[in-house]
Amino acid sequence: MDHAAAGPPEARSLPGCYRHPDRETGIRCTRCERPICTDCMVNASVGFHCPDCASGRTGGGPAPAASRPRTLAGGTIAADPRLLTKVLIGVNLALFLAQLSVGDRFTQQFEMLGRAYITFPGPVEGVAEGQWYRLLTAMFLHGSSMHILFNMLSLWWLGGPLEGALGRARYLALYFCSGLAGSALTYLIAEPNQPSLGASGAIFGLFGATAALVRRLNADMRPVVILLAINLVFTFTWADIAWEAHVGGLVAGAAIGFAMLHAPRERRTLVQYGTCALVLVVVVGLTLLRTAQLT
Repeated sequence: MDHAAAGPPEARSLPGCYRHPDRETGIRCTRCERPICTDCMVNASVGFHCPDCASGRTGGGPAPAASRPRTLAGGTIAADPRLLTKVLIGVNLALFLAQLSVGDRFTQQFEMLGRAYITFPGPVEGVAEGQWYRLLTAMFLHGSSMHILFNMLSLWWLGGPLEGALGRARYLALYFCSGLAGSALTYLIAEPNQPSLGASGAIFGLFGATAALVRRLNADMRPVVILLAINLVFTFTWADIAWEAHVGGLVAGAAIGFAMLHAPRERRTLVQYGTCALVLVVVVGLTLLRTAQLT
């Protein structure tokens, strides 16, 4: 909660509403961050908006950011707050159709694989053989219709609110860093000849960031905790699930989401993208370590 500058004991500790300065408030517009009272706040998909932002008007307020509406994490407001989520779903569906059309060879060329023979006789393939692209491409492949259906429903449900709260650039950074972290942990721990694929690492990263968003909005955490617990039970009880990708994505997503949504305003961009860079450094470090073990 932001507080007013220190003053004498009788000074108020909360700012006044930008339209009604005599009314103290701890609520801020999630776009322009101006303080708003309960009479001025307008319900939005993420938090509350001031009347100006809700009606599309900007400027006219005392805060410098009022002329530059921003998301809760400081990103740029987009006309379609779910555009990148739709694009990601479209890419996943397109590549699944390619898998069905081309067959196993397409999947085997791009799925996550540490080091193994795909065909024998033939060359040894995998991340340890320099095919680092598998860390990324495996995030967009799926093993069955039910697999992709469940993942895309989760992506739509979790991704839309996060894209709206973070903004497009931060949302993409969260998605790809979480997915790569899941792939890196799978590469480190799983058997090198065990292939894996799926968007689950990135989606578990969205779970972690959703928990950070719910906390930022002071909303009820119980639905998120229950849903995450159910998914973790499936992760560790169902066969043929790469739990390493789920855990790696969840940890990375929670760390990045917390940094995105709770960073100090004056150092927000540095903390947000610095955390993403740190996750990528860990991904590279784990990949190099495992490669050294296997070669």
